[in-house]
Amino acid sequence: MNEDILINITPQETRVALILQGAVQELHIERTLTRGLAGNVYLGKVVRVLPGMQSAFIDIGLERAAFLHVADIWEARSHDGGNAPLTPIEKLLFDGQVLTVQVIKDPIGTKGARLSTQISIAGRMLVYLPQDHHIGISQKIEKEAERERLRTHLQSLLPAEEKGGYIVRTMAEEASSDDIAADVDYLRKTWGAIVQGARTLPPTTLLYQDLSLAQRVLRDFVHDETASIQVDSRENFLKLAEFAQIYTPSVLSRMAHYTGERPLFDLYGVEEEILRALGRRVDLKSGGYLIVDQTEAMTTIDVNTGGYVGGRNFADTIFKTNLEAAHAIARQLRLRNLGGIIILDFIDMENNEHRNAVLAELKKTLARDRTKVSVSGFSALGLVEMTRKRTRESLAHILCEPCPACSGKGQVKTSRTICYEILRELLREAKQFNPREFRIVAGQEVIDLFLEEESQHLAMLGDFIGKRISLQVEKGYHQEQYDVILM
Repeated sequence: MNEDILINITPQETRVALILQGAVQELHIERTLTRGLAGNVYLGKVVRVLPGMQSAFIDIGLERAAFLHVADIWEARSHDGGNAPLTPIEKLLFDGQVLTVQVIKDPIGTKGARLSTQISIAGRMLVYLPQDHHIGISQKIEKEAERERLRTHLQSLLPAEEKGGYIVRTMAEEASSDDIAADVDYLRKTWGAIVQGARTLPPTTLLYQDLSLAQRVLRDFVHDETASIQVDSRENFLKLAEFAQIYTPSVLSRMAHYTGERPLFDLYGVEEEILRALGRRVDLKSGGYLIVDQTEAMTTIDVNTGGYVGGRNFADTIFKTNLEAAHAIARQLRLRNLGGIIILDFIDMENNEHRNAVLAELKKTLARDRTKVSVSGFSALGLVEMTRKRTRESLAHILCEPCPACSGKGQVKTSRTICYEILRELLREAKQFNPREFRIVAGQEVIDLFLEEESQHLAMLGDFIGKRISLQVEKGYHQEQYDVILM
């Protein structure tokens, strides 16, 4: 199945869409002002060591101090293959210490960036681990003979003085010796520059920045099934072509500068897909639908039959809806970049064969995901629990912010509820103060209710407190907002 990659670049942001069989499968957005930090290497300074949490806060020049756990400190581990416990963090770090760290998770929500002292630098075909000594092979390369061939081949290309380790990526399977050797040379030079910077530059300095989104697309996303890579900016197309000429020459023939009159994302329906990806409801072709709810702790996805009535019997209807939902769920996870704990509530199935088939279909469709995914079976409550590695903010967190009216709750109090809150507030104020008049300032819906259905209650309260109560509409107020002014 051929895949098309669309790259939309403006001075303020870069957006990438992966299209498969006419449908958007993945969306990636990187804004110039808030470029992702994962992969960046910094010269950090220890702000505070917390022995009780076996963690430390590290200043790397961001608004919030970054977080380093003892499990992510390379020196704390046992490197003899044994099961010795981790060295306590207070024996490894002290306040004011300067050390080289790499961001492994971007700041998300209220959490600072997560760091590691084990540096890894990604190339086109290899990942360099300068502090390690072994050669690993990507788990996606399953044949043992091929794994051994690649390991031996790489060892023959390494310089005699090489002390670091490597992970062989899937791209290396078809690569020539010259390409792999060039990747080794690039990675070793990059590490040399990081080491030199760590010796000479002041703390909180950025020592190495990962490639831009557009460059990472050429390095990581393109594979044999990629038919075309279209870029809608001529200036950036030339820069990317220059980058590809040096690092990914096999990609050049599939790159093209898009010159059409219609915007590239409009032509392929990507803009509409972005809008749909921000909604709770995802409609299925059969008439069923998903409800996606993203919270701080986890994401839940509920499957419903909706208007789908099926054919032979109810069990068949449920089974077919769940199978279709499995495909839609896998796509939505990639599209929205949802991570962390994810709970899937498929429609209840009594037939074990149906449950197993749905679970197998889900795992099959998730196999295309570039992000690490782990799926457990159906729980006793009929739920499927899974995790998806989270390294960057989700699409909704990048494009949206909490609603100012409901503060992210997803619902607001009714106008009548606000009316009754105001009446209670008036009674409280009347017991404490003795103004000439009370004025209620609120939105149009609340004032309309006081003038109509709640007018009797308002008049009764005015008689009870013995004060005049006036009403004023404030168009800028949302439904829950009001003021009681003492005149």
